[in-house]
Amino acid sequence: MYKQDFVYKVSASTDSGSQKIFYIIVFASVLMAMLFGLFAVTANPIIISLAIALLAGTILLARPAWIVWMTLLLGLLVVGILPLHFDSIVSKVAWGVSLLGFFLMFIAFLGSATSPSKLKDTPVFIWIALGFLVYALLNSFIQWHSAGEFLGGFKRYFQMWGLLFALCWLTFDEKNVHRWRVFFLITALLQLPFALYELILFVPQLRSTWGVAAVDVVAGTFGANRDGGGTSGEMALFLIIMLGFLLARRMEKLLSVAHLMLLIPFLLAPLLLGETKSVVIMLPLMFFILYRHEMFVRFHYWLMGFVVVIFLSVATGFYYLSLSDRSIDKQLEATIDYNLKERGYGEVYLNRTTVITFWFKQQGAHDPVSLMFGNGLGSSNVAGHIAKRYTGSGIGLTAASTLLWEMGLFGFGLFIAILVFAWRCALRLQRESTVPLVRADACAIQAALALFAFLLFYRVSLLELTSIQVVFAALLGYLAWLHRRHSFTLVDDGS
Repeated sequence: MYKQDFVYKVSASTDSGSQKIFYIIVFASVLMAMLFGLFAVTANPIIISLAIALLAGTILLARPAWIVWMTLLLGLLVVGILPLHFDSIVSKVAWGVSLLGFFLMFIAFLGSATSPSKLKDTPVFIWIALGFLVYALLNSFIQWHSAGEFLGGFKRYFQMWGLLFALCWLTFDEKNVHRWRVFFLITALLQLPFALYELILFVPQLRSTWGVAAVDVVAGTFGANRDGGGTSGEMALFLIIMLGFLLARRMEKLLSVAHLMLLIPFLLAPLLLGETKSVVIMLPLMFFILYRHEMFVRFHYWLMGFVVVIFLSVATGFYYLSLSDRSIDKQLEATIDYNLKERGYGEVYLNRTTVITFWFKQQGAHDPVSLMFGNGLGSSNVAGHIAKRYTGSGIGLTAASTLLWEMGLFGFGLFIAILVFAWRCALRLQRESTVPLVRADACAIQAALALFAFLLFYRVSLLELTSIQVVFAALLGYLAWLHRRHSFTLVDDGS
Protein backbone atom coordinates (compact mmCIF):
# COMPACT_ATOMS: atom_id res chain seq x y z
CA MET A 1 0.00 0.00 0.00
CA TYR A 2 2.72 2.47 0.99
CA LYS A 3 4.81 1.38 -1.95
CA GLN A 4 1.96 2.05 -4.38
CA ASP A 5 1.33 5.47 -2.85
CA PHE A 6 5.04 6.30 -3.13
CA VAL A 7 5.15 5.24 -6.78
CA TYR A 8 2.03 7.25 -7.48
CA LYS A 9 3.44 10.38 -5.80
CA VAL A 10 6.77 10.07 -7.63
CA SER A 11 4.96 9.52 -10.90
CA ALA A 12 2.70 12.49 -10.23
CA SER A 13 5.63 14.75 -9.32
CA THR A 14 7.52 13.60 -12.44
CA ASP A 15 4.50 14.32 -14.62
CA SER A 16 4.14 17.71 -12.94
CA GLY A 17 7.83 18.52 -13.60
CA SER A 18 7.54 17.42 -17.23
CA GLN A 19 4.46 19.59 -17.65
CA LYS A 20 6.30 22.60 -16.25
CA ILE A 21 9.21 22.05 -18.64
CA PHE A 22 6.72 21.61 -21.49
CA TYR A 23 4.95 24.87 -20.65
CA ILE A 24 8.26 26.71 -20.36
CA ILE A 25 9.34 25.43 -23.78
CA VAL A 26 6.00 26.39 -25.32
CA PHE A 27 6.11 29.83 -23.70
CA ALA A 28 9.71 30.44 -24.85
CA SER A 29 8.84 29.21 -28.36
CA VAL A 30 5.89 31.59 -28.58
CA LEU A 31 8.04 34.50 -27.41
CA MET A 32 10.78 33.61 -29.92
CA ALA A 33 8.22 33.32 -32.72
CA MET A 34 6.78 36.74 -31.83
CA LEU A 35 10.27 38.24 -31.59
CA PHE A 36 11.39 36.91 -34.97
CA GLY A 37 8.05 37.92 -36.43
CA LEU A 38 8.73 41.49 -35.30
CA PHE A 39 12.20 41.27 -36.86
CA ALA A 40 10.67 40.16 -40.17
CA VAL A 41 8.01 42.91 -40.13
CA THR A 42 10.69 45.60 -39.85
CA ALA A 43 11.97 44.59 -43.32
CA ASN A 44 15.33 45.87 -42.10
CA PRO A 45 18.06 43.63 -43.57
CA ILE A 46 20.43 44.51 -40.72
CA ILE A 47 18.00 43.41 -38.00
CA ILE A 48 16.95 40.33 -39.99
CA SER A 49 20.57 39.27 -40.59
CA LEU A 50 21.38 39.68 -36.91
CA ALA A 51 18.32 37.64 -35.98
CA ILE A 52 19.32 34.86 -38.39
CA ALA A 53 22.88 34.89 -37.04
CA LEU A 54 21.49 34.76 -33.48
CA LEU A 55 19.31 31.77 -34.35
CA ALA A 56 22.07 29.98 -36.29
CA GLY A 57 24.62 30.64 -33.55
CA THR A 58 22.28 29.30 -30.86
CA ILE A 59 21.58 26.13 -32.85
CA LEU A 60 25.31 25.61 -33.51
CA LEU A 61 26.48 26.18 -29.92
CA ALA A 62 27.32 22.49 -29.70
CA ARG A 63 29.10 22.57 -33.07
CA PRO A 64 31.83 25.23 -32.81
CA ALA A 65 33.65 23.78 -35.84
CA TRP A 66 30.61 24.61 -37.96
CA ILE A 67 30.60 28.18 -36.65
CA VAL A 68 34.29 28.43 -37.58
CA TRP A 69 33.44 27.23 -41.09
CA MET A 70 30.60 29.75 -41.45
CA THR A 71 32.80 32.57 -40.16
CA LEU A 72 35.62 31.71 -42.57
CA LEU A 73 33.35 31.23 -45.57
CA LEU A 74 31.27 34.36 -45.02
CA GLY A 75 34.15 36.50 -43.77
CA LEU A 76 36.53 35.72 -46.61
CA LEU A 77 34.29 34.97 -49.60
CA VAL A 78 30.99 36.82 -49.08
CA VAL A 79 31.28 39.95 -46.95
CA GLY A 80 33.76 41.72 -49.22
CA ILE A 81 31.81 41.37 -52.46
CA LEU A 82 28.35 42.33 -51.14
CA PRO A 83 28.85 46.12 -51.58
CA LEU A 84 29.60 45.59 -55.29
CA HIS A 85 26.15 44.16 -55.94
CA PHE A 86 23.90 45.67 -53.27
CA ASP A 87 23.36 49.07 -51.71
CA SER A 88 24.95 50.07 -48.42
CA ILE A 89 21.97 48.91 -46.33
CA VAL A 90 21.81 45.40 -47.75
CA SER A 91 25.60 45.04 -47.53
CA LYS A 92 25.33 45.48 -43.77
CA VAL A 93 23.77 42.02 -43.66
CA ALA A 94 27.43 41.09 -43.07
CA TRP A 95 26.97 42.30 -39.49
CA GLY A 96 25.55 38.84 -38.83
CA VAL A 97 29.07 37.45 -39.40
CA SER A 98 30.30 39.61 -36.55
CA LEU A 99 27.67 38.04 -34.30
CA LEU A 100 28.96 34.59 -35.23
CA GLY A 101 32.43 35.73 -34.20
CA PHE A 102 31.11 36.83 -30.81
CA PHE A 103 29.31 33.48 -30.46
CA LEU A 104 32.66 31.75 -30.93
CA MET A 105 34.18 34.00 -28.27
CA PHE A 106 31.37 33.14 -25.86
CA ILE A 107 31.79 29.39 -26.49
CA ALA A 108 35.56 29.65 -26.02
CA PHE A 109 35.20 31.56 -22.73
CA LEU A 110 32.48 29.19 -21.52
CA GLY A 111 34.54 26.13 -22.41
CA SER A 112 37.65 27.44 -20.66
CA ALA A 113 35.65 28.44 -17.56
CA THR A 114 33.90 25.07 -17.21
CA SER A 115 37.08 23.12 -17.94
CA PRO A 116 40.11 24.97 -16.51
CA SER A 117 42.42 22.22 -17.81
CA LYS A 118 41.95 23.72 -21.28
CA LEU A 119 43.83 26.80 -20.10
CA LYS A 120 46.97 24.73 -19.61
CA ASP A 121 49.78 25.51 -22.05
CA THR A 122 48.03 28.66 -23.28
CA PRO A 123 50.72 30.80 -24.96
CA VAL A 124 51.58 34.18 -23.46
CA PHE A 125 50.31 36.18 -26.43
CA ILE A 126 46.80 34.78 -25.91
CA TRP A 127 46.79 36.03 -22.31
CA ILE A 128 48.00 39.43 -23.52
CA ALA A 129 45.20 39.47 -26.12
CA LEU A 130 42.68 38.69 -23.37
CA GLY A 131 44.24 41.44 -21.24
CA PHE A 132 43.92 43.90 -24.12
CA LEU A 133 40.23 43.03 -24.50
CA VAL A 134 39.58 43.49 -20.77
CA TYR A 135 41.58 46.73 -20.73
CA ALA A 136 39.61 48.08 -23.71
CA LEU A 137 36.32 47.35 -21.92
CA LEU A 138 37.31 48.82 -18.54
CA ASN A 139 39.01 51.83 -20.09
CA SER A 140 35.94 52.62 -22.21
CA PHE A 141 33.54 52.20 -19.28
CA ILE A 142 35.63 54.56 -17.16
CA GLN A 143 35.72 57.12 -19.99
CA TRP A 144 32.12 56.45 -21.04
CA HIS A 145 30.74 58.77 -23.72
CA SER A 146 27.81 57.00 -25.40
CA ALA A 147 26.48 53.49 -25.97
CA GLY A 148 26.58 53.84 -29.75
CA GLU A 149 30.23 54.88 -29.75
CA PHE A 150 31.24 52.09 -27.37
CA LEU A 151 29.30 49.29 -29.10
CA GLY A 152 30.50 50.38 -32.54
CA GLY A 153 34.11 50.45 -31.39
CA PHE A 154 33.88 47.11 -29.59
CA LYS A 155 32.30 45.46 -32.62
CA ARG A 156 34.95 46.79 -34.98
CA TYR A 157 37.91 45.80 -32.79
CA PHE A 158 36.87 42.34 -31.61
CA GLN A 159 34.32 41.01 -34.11
CA MET A 160 36.65 38.20 -35.25
CA TRP A 161 38.63 37.60 -32.06
CA GLY A 162 36.35 34.66 -31.30
CA LEU A 163 38.43 32.72 -33.86
CA LEU A 164 41.57 33.54 -31.90
CA PHE A 165 40.27 32.23 -28.56
CA ALA A 166 38.31 29.32 -30.05
CA LEU A 167 41.31 27.86 -31.91
CA CYS A 168 43.31 28.08 -28.69
CA TRP A 169 40.84 26.82 -26.08
CA LEU A 170 38.41 24.56 -27.95
CA THR A 171 39.27 21.06 -29.10
CA PHE A 172 39.70 20.84 -32.87
CA ASP A 173 41.31 17.76 -34.37
CA GLU A 174 43.98 17.66 -37.06
CA LYS A 175 41.43 16.93 -39.80
CA ASN A 176 39.51 20.14 -39.16
CA VAL A 177 42.66 22.24 -39.01
CA HIS A 178 43.98 20.65 -42.21
CA ARG A 179 40.72 21.47 -44.01
CA TRP A 180 40.94 25.06 -42.85
CA ARG A 181 44.52 25.30 -44.14
CA VAL A 182 43.36 24.01 -47.53
CA PHE A 183 40.46 26.47 -47.47
CA PHE A 184 42.86 29.40 -47.01
CA LEU A 185 44.87 28.25 -50.03
CA ILE A 186 41.70 27.88 -52.11
CA THR A 187 40.65 31.39 -51.03
CA ALA A 188 44.01 32.73 -52.20
CA LEU A 189 43.62 31.03 -55.60
CA LEU A 190 40.09 32.44 -55.96
CA GLN A 191 41.37 36.01 -55.75
CA LEU A 192 42.51 35.89 -59.40
CA PRO A 193 39.09 35.15 -61.00
CA PHE A 194 37.37 37.65 -58.69
CA ALA A 195 40.00 40.31 -59.43
CA LEU A 196 39.63 39.73 -63.18
CA TYR A 197 35.85 40.00 -62.83
CA GLU A 198 36.17 43.33 -61.00
CA LEU A 199 38.72 44.64 -63.50
CA ILE A 200 36.61 43.76 -66.55
CA LEU A 201 33.16 44.68 -65.23
CA PHE A 202 33.54 47.48 -62.70
CA VAL A 203 36.68 49.44 -63.58
CA PRO A 204 35.37 50.56 -67.03
CA GLN A 205 32.05 51.60 -65.44
CA LEU A 206 33.81 53.65 -62.79
CA ARG A 207 36.15 55.20 -65.34
CA SER A 208 33.23 56.34 -67.48
CA THR A 209 31.19 57.53 -64.48
CA TRP A 210 33.85 59.23 -62.36
CA GLY A 211 36.57 59.80 -64.91
CA VAL A 212 39.14 57.84 -62.91
CA ALA A 213 40.75 54.43 -63.24
CA ALA A 214 39.47 53.38 -59.81
CA VAL A 215 41.70 50.30 -59.77
CA ASP A 216 41.31 50.06 -55.99
CA VAL A 217 38.08 48.23 -56.73
CA VAL A 218 40.21 45.27 -57.87
CA ALA A 219 40.36 43.74 -54.41
CA GLY A 220 39.23 40.16 -54.98
CA THR A 221 36.92 39.06 -52.17
CA PHE A 222 38.44 41.38 -49.57
CA GLY A 223 36.11 44.35 -50.03
CA ALA A 224 35.25 46.87 -52.71
CA ASN A 225 32.56 49.47 -53.42
CA ARG A 226 30.78 50.50 -56.57
CA ASP A 227 31.98 54.08 -56.09
CA GLY A 228 35.60 53.04 -56.65
CA GLY A 229 36.86 52.42 -53.12
CA GLY A 230 38.46 49.10 -52.29
CA THR A 231 40.88 47.16 -50.13
CA SER A 232 43.36 45.98 -52.74
CA GLY A 233 46.15 46.46 -50.20
CA GLU A 234 44.58 43.91 -47.85
CA MET A 235 44.13 41.42 -50.71
CA ALA A 236 47.80 41.90 -51.60
CA LEU A 237 48.85 41.36 -47.99
CA PHE A 238 46.85 38.12 -47.79
CA LEU A 239 48.33 36.81 -51.05
CA ILE A 240 51.87 37.62 -49.92
CA ILE A 241 51.22 35.84 -46.61
CA MET A 242 50.03 32.77 -48.50
CA LEU A 243 53.06 32.98 -50.78
CA GLY A 244 55.17 32.98 -47.62
CA PHE A 245 53.49 29.77 -46.45
CA LEU A 246 54.19 28.07 -49.78
CA LEU A 247 57.84 29.16 -49.78
CA ALA A 248 58.24 28.00 -46.18
CA ARG A 249 56.79 24.61 -47.10
CA ARG A 250 59.31 24.44 -49.95
CA MET A 251 62.15 25.26 -47.53
CA GLU A 252 61.18 22.19 -45.52
CA LYS A 253 60.82 20.14 -48.75
CA LEU A 254 57.09 19.64 -48.14
CA LEU A 255 56.20 21.16 -51.52
CA SER A 256 57.78 20.27 -54.83
CA VAL A 257 59.28 22.91 -57.11
CA ALA A 258 56.76 21.97 -59.83
CA HIS A 259 53.77 22.57 -57.53
CA LEU A 260 55.30 25.80 -56.24
CA MET A 261 55.83 27.12 -59.77
CA LEU A 262 52.26 26.15 -60.64
CA LEU A 263 50.75 28.03 -57.68
CA ILE A 264 52.91 31.19 -57.66
CA PRO A 265 51.36 32.78 -60.81
CA PHE A 266 47.88 32.51 -59.30
CA LEU A 267 49.09 34.35 -56.19
CA LEU A 268 51.11 37.06 -57.95
CA ALA A 269 48.82 37.77 -60.92
CA PRO A 270 46.13 39.62 -58.89
CA LEU A 271 48.85 41.98 -57.62
CA LEU A 272 49.34 43.21 -61.20
CA LEU A 273 45.66 43.80 -61.88
CA GLY A 274 45.27 46.61 -59.35
CA GLU A 275 47.50 49.43 -58.21
CA THR A 276 48.80 48.46 -54.77
CA LYS A 277 52.05 50.33 -54.28
CA SER A 278 52.55 48.80 -50.83
CA VAL A 279 53.57 45.57 -52.59
CA VAL A 280 57.03 47.08 -53.14
CA ILE A 281 57.45 47.06 -49.33
CA MET A 282 55.48 43.96 -48.33
CA LEU A 283 57.07 41.53 -50.80
CA PRO A 284 60.72 42.23 -49.82
CA LEU A 285 59.71 42.32 -46.13
CA MET A 286 58.16 38.85 -46.37
CA PHE A 287 61.20 37.51 -48.23
CA PHE A 288 63.65 39.04 -45.75
CA ILE A 289 61.90 37.56 -42.70
CA LEU A 290 61.40 34.17 -44.33
CA TYR A 291 64.98 33.73 -45.50
CA ARG A 292 66.86 35.77 -42.89
CA HIS A 293 68.70 32.69 -41.58
CA GLU A 294 69.92 31.86 -45.09
CA MET A 295 71.76 35.19 -45.09
CA PHE A 296 74.27 33.79 -42.59
CA VAL A 297 74.40 30.21 -43.88
CA ARG A 298 74.26 30.56 -47.66
CA PHE A 299 74.74 34.25 -48.27
CA HIS A 300 75.24 34.04 -52.06
CA TYR A 301 71.93 32.18 -52.55
CA TRP A 302 70.17 34.61 -50.23
CA LEU A 303 71.64 37.60 -52.07
CA MET A 304 70.58 36.24 -55.47
CA GLY A 305 67.03 35.67 -54.24
CA PHE A 306 66.86 39.06 -52.54
CA VAL A 307 68.01 40.81 -55.74
CA VAL A 308 65.32 38.98 -57.71
CA VAL A 309 62.63 40.01 -55.20
CA ILE A 310 63.81 43.64 -55.21
CA PHE A 311 63.79 43.61 -59.00
CA LEU A 312 60.24 42.21 -59.05
CA SER A 313 59.11 44.79 -56.49
CA VAL A 314 60.65 47.72 -58.38
CA ALA A 315 59.27 46.43 -61.68
CA THR A 316 55.82 46.11 -60.11
CA GLY A 317 56.09 49.65 -58.73
CA PHE A 318 56.99 51.10 -62.12
CA TYR A 319 54.19 49.09 -63.69
CA TYR A 320 51.71 50.70 -61.28
CA LEU A 321 53.11 54.14 -62.06
CA SER A 322 52.85 53.52 -65.79
CA LEU A 323 49.08 53.04 -65.47
CA SER A 324 48.64 56.77 -64.84
CA ASP A 325 48.74 59.61 -67.38
CA ARG A 326 51.06 61.62 -65.12
CA SER A 327 54.82 61.35 -65.37
CA ILE A 328 56.61 58.86 -63.12
CA ASP A 329 58.61 61.64 -61.42
CA LYS A 330 55.48 63.52 -60.40
CA GLN A 331 53.81 60.34 -59.13
CA LEU A 332 56.86 59.42 -57.04
CA GLU A 333 56.95 62.92 -55.60
CA ALA A 334 53.24 62.81 -54.80
CA THR A 335 53.58 59.36 -53.18
CA ILE A 336 56.38 60.60 -50.92
CA ASP A 337 54.44 63.78 -50.09
CA TYR A 338 51.23 62.06 -48.93
CA ASN A 339 53.07 59.32 -47.06
CA LEU A 340 56.13 60.92 -45.49
CA LYS A 341 55.77 64.70 -45.75
CA GLU A 342 53.00 67.21 -45.00
CA ARG A 343 50.51 66.58 -47.78
CA GLY A 344 47.21 65.05 -46.66
CA TYR A 345 46.08 61.59 -47.72
CA GLY A 346 43.02 61.72 -49.95
CA GLU A 347 40.38 64.11 -48.61
CA VAL A 348 41.88 64.53 -45.12
CA TYR A 349 44.74 66.81 -44.19
CA LEU A 350 46.77 64.21 -42.28
CA ASN A 351 48.76 61.34 -43.77
CA ARG A 352 50.34 58.13 -42.49
CA THR A 353 53.23 60.05 -40.91
CA THR A 354 51.64 63.28 -39.72
CA VAL A 355 48.72 61.38 -38.15
CA ILE A 356 51.17 60.13 -35.48
CA THR A 357 52.92 63.46 -34.90
CA PHE A 358 49.53 65.23 -34.77
CA TRP A 359 48.36 62.82 -32.05
CA PHE A 360 51.47 63.51 -29.97
CA LYS A 361 51.11 67.28 -30.33
CA GLN A 362 47.48 67.20 -29.24
CA GLN A 363 47.76 64.62 -26.47
CA GLY A 364 51.36 65.13 -25.29
CA ALA A 365 51.93 67.26 -22.21
CA HIS A 366 48.49 68.89 -22.58
CA ASP A 367 46.56 65.76 -21.62
CA PRO A 368 48.81 63.10 -20.00
CA VAL A 369 45.85 60.89 -19.00
CA SER A 370 44.62 60.63 -22.58
CA LEU A 371 48.22 60.23 -23.74
CA MET A 372 48.56 57.12 -21.61
CA PHE A 373 45.02 55.67 -21.70
CA GLY A 374 43.35 57.21 -24.76
CA ASN A 375 39.73 58.29 -25.04
CA GLY A 376 37.79 55.03 -25.25
CA LEU A 377 36.60 52.67 -27.97
CA GLY A 378 35.11 54.36 -31.02
CA SER A 379 36.23 57.88 -30.09
CA SER A 380 38.43 58.38 -33.17
CA ASN A 381 35.95 56.84 -35.61
CA VAL A 382 34.19 59.23 -38.00
CA ALA A 383 31.20 59.47 -35.65
CA GLY A 384 33.31 59.50 -32.48
CA HIS A 385 33.45 62.50 -30.16
CA ILE A 386 37.20 62.98 -30.62
CA ALA A 387 36.99 62.72 -34.42
CA LYS A 388 34.27 65.41 -34.41
CA ARG A 389 36.64 67.68 -32.52
CA TYR A 390 39.13 67.41 -35.40
CA THR A 391 36.74 67.27 -38.36
CA GLY A 392 38.42 66.59 -41.68
CA SER A 393 41.76 65.68 -40.12
CA GLY A 394 41.53 61.89 -40.45
CA ILE A 395 42.92 61.06 -37.00
CA GLY A 396 41.81 57.43 -37.44
CA LEU A 397 43.62 57.00 -40.76
CA THR A 398 45.72 54.04 -39.57
CA ALA A 399 45.34 51.34 -36.95
CA ALA A 400 48.33 52.76 -35.08
CA SER A 401 46.81 56.23 -34.78
CA THR A 402 43.40 54.76 -33.90
CA LEU A 403 44.92 52.71 -31.08
CA LEU A 404 46.83 55.73 -29.76
CA TRP A 405 43.76 57.98 -29.75
CA GLU A 406 41.39 55.37 -28.31
CA MET A 407 43.59 53.12 -26.12
CA GLY A 408 46.56 55.39 -25.45
CA LEU A 409 50.20 54.38 -25.19
CA PHE A 410 49.32 51.62 -22.74
CA GLY A 411 46.77 49.99 -25.07
CA PHE A 412 49.02 50.47 -28.09
CA GLY A 413 51.83 48.78 -26.16
CA LEU A 414 49.57 45.84 -25.31
CA PHE A 415 48.65 45.36 -28.98
CA ILE A 416 52.31 45.47 -30.02
CA ALA A 417 53.07 42.99 -27.22
CA ILE A 418 50.59 40.53 -28.80
CA LEU A 419 52.64 40.59 -32.01
CA VAL A 420 55.99 40.43 -30.17
CA PHE A 421 55.09 37.44 -27.99
CA ALA A 422 53.39 35.69 -30.92
CA TRP A 423 56.70 36.11 -32.78
CA ARG A 424 58.59 34.57 -29.84
CA CYS A 425 56.12 31.67 -29.73
CA ALA A 426 56.53 31.00 -33.47
CA LEU A 427 60.31 31.28 -33.20
CA ARG A 428 60.35 28.74 -30.38
CA LEU A 429 58.22 26.34 -32.43
CA GLN A 430 60.52 26.72 -35.42
CA ARG A 431 63.58 25.90 -33.29
CA GLU A 432 62.18 23.09 -31.13
CA SER A 433 59.69 21.20 -33.26
CA THR A 434 60.77 18.03 -35.06
CA VAL A 435 57.77 18.19 -37.40
CA PRO A 436 58.66 19.85 -40.73
CA LEU A 437 55.14 21.18 -41.27
CA VAL A 438 55.14 22.88 -37.87
CA ARG A 439 58.56 24.44 -38.52
CA ALA A 440 57.47 25.67 -41.95
CA ASP A 441 54.20 27.21 -40.75
CA ALA A 442 55.90 28.79 -37.71
CA CYS A 443 58.42 30.46 -40.03
CA ALA A 444 55.63 31.69 -42.34
CA ILE A 445 53.66 33.04 -39.37
CA GLN A 446 56.69 35.13 -38.37
CA ALA A 447 56.67 36.72 -41.83
CA ALA A 448 52.92 37.31 -41.50
CA LEU A 449 53.42 39.02 -38.13
CA ALA A 450 55.93 41.42 -39.69
CA LEU A 451 53.38 42.24 -42.41
CA PHE A 452 50.68 42.84 -39.79
CA ALA A 453 53.05 45.23 -38.00
CA PHE A 454 53.47 47.10 -41.29
CA LEU A 455 49.68 47.14 -41.80
CA LEU A 456 49.28 48.84 -38.41
CA PHE A 457 50.93 51.97 -39.81
CA TYR A 458 49.55 51.60 -43.33
CA ARG A 459 45.77 51.29 -42.89
CA VAL A 460 43.09 51.03 -40.22
CA SER A 461 41.74 47.75 -41.60
CA LEU A 462 43.27 45.58 -38.87
CA LEU A 463 40.74 47.18 -36.49
CA GLU A 464 37.78 47.44 -38.87
CA LEU A 465 37.81 45.21 -41.97
CA THR A 466 36.17 41.82 -41.41
CA SER A 467 38.11 39.91 -44.08
CA ILE A 468 41.62 40.85 -42.93
CA GLN A 469 40.57 40.45 -39.27
CA VAL A 470 39.59 36.85 -40.11
CA VAL A 471 43.11 36.30 -41.45
CA PHE A 472 44.72 37.97 -38.42
CA ALA A 473 42.66 36.09 -35.80
CA ALA A 474 42.87 32.75 -37.62
CA LEU A 475 46.67 32.93 -37.99
CA LEU A 476 47.19 33.79 -34.32
CA GLY A 477 44.67 31.14 -33.28
CA TYR A 478 46.42 28.60 -35.50
CA LEU A 479 49.74 29.53 -33.87
CA ALA A 480 48.19 28.93 -30.44
CA TRP A 481 46.84 25.57 -31.65
CA LEU A 482 50.31 24.59 -32.89
CA HIS A 483 51.86 25.69 -29.59
CA ARG A 484 49.47 23.61 -27.47
CA ARG A 485 49.93 20.60 -29.76
CA HIS A 486 53.72 20.97 -29.55
CA SER A 487 53.59 21.25 -25.72
CA PHE A 488 51.35 18.17 -25.51
CA THR A 489 53.78 16.25 -27.73
CA LEU A 490 56.71 17.18 -25.47
CA VAL A 491 54.81 16.00 -22.37
CA ASP A 492 53.64 12.84 -24.13
CA ASP A 493 57.23 12.02 -25.15
CA GLY A 494 58.45 12.67 -21.64
CA SER A 495 60.68 15.52 -22.79
